[in-house]
Amino acid sequence: MTRVLTVLATGPLALIQDLGRPGHAHLGVPPSGALDVPSLRLANRLAGNREDAAGIEAVLGGLRLRAAASCTVAVTGPSVPVTVDGRDVGSHTPLHLRAGEVVALGSPSAGLRCYLAVSGGLAVPPQLGSRSTDVLSGIGPAPLRAGDVLPLGSPLGPPVGEDTVPPPSPADQVTVPVLLGPREDWFTDPAAQLAAAVWSVSPESNRIGLRLLGAPLARAAEFAGRELTSEGVVTGAVQVPASGRPVIFLADHPTTGGYPVIGVVPVRYLSELAQARPGTKVRLRAKVQAYSDS
Repeated sequence: MTRVLTVLATGPLALIQDLGRPGHAHLGVPPSGALDVPSLRLANRLAGNREDAAGIEAVLGGLRLRAAASCTVAVTGPSVPVTVDGRDVGSHTPLHLRAGEVVALGSPSAGLRCYLAVSGGLAVPPQLGSRSTDVLSGIGPAPLRAGDVLPLGSPLGPPVGEDTVPPPSPADQVTVPVLLGPREDWFTDPAAQLAAAVWSVSPESNRIGLRLLGAPLARAAEFAGRELTSEGVVTGAVQVPASGRPVIFLADHPTTGGYPVIGVVPVRYLSELAQARPGTKVRLRAKVQAYSDS
């Protein structure tokens, strides 16, 4: 029997994601990949896959899939209702689907992105070494639509790791560190300005960047009205456009930018930001040290 999943519904947005395609910035290609990397890695372990297998990133639930053959699926991210043929089964645990059964995700009560992995992984054709959808460049598979048929790879073995895992509880306020630089000198007392500000996540945020609403950051007098030649930017860069309201670059960010970067959020904190819904409060805490992705 053919190992495929058929998409019956996608919810607001459902994308195929793996761990991305880093190393192509010189071609203008973003790294892409799952925004909440720990959740995708966990889903793959629970489904018996390598952690880098391709799964589905679903925004605010609503995903429904029908299995054509026996397989194991796992859903992670924030706590979310999960059913199999209408039976409540829960998230963060391996789930066996028989041929013809339908797995469906409800809406998470908190958080934004859930991840579904299936034994064997999604075997859509890779582009530049990844199966991830990149919403900025258009590289990778198109956003999922009802009627799509997704091929599955061969299962590697039984689930690895914990049988069940308690789901995280995304908070109403997120505080993350920012490593100052390379353009913190463009701002008046940048550490103090960041410490004093409380922003909220804009509804215009997406996989390219988390846009923040609130009091603007003030530039130093000698840089007022000046422009910056475009330069390379990394995932987690906190770019400050002319409005003074920061944008935190996420996985599908452009590889260069022409606004000053006041600092960089270390990669390990980006999963918290990936789950921040519009309206979530965000605080940035400055740390003076060389940038590191650890």
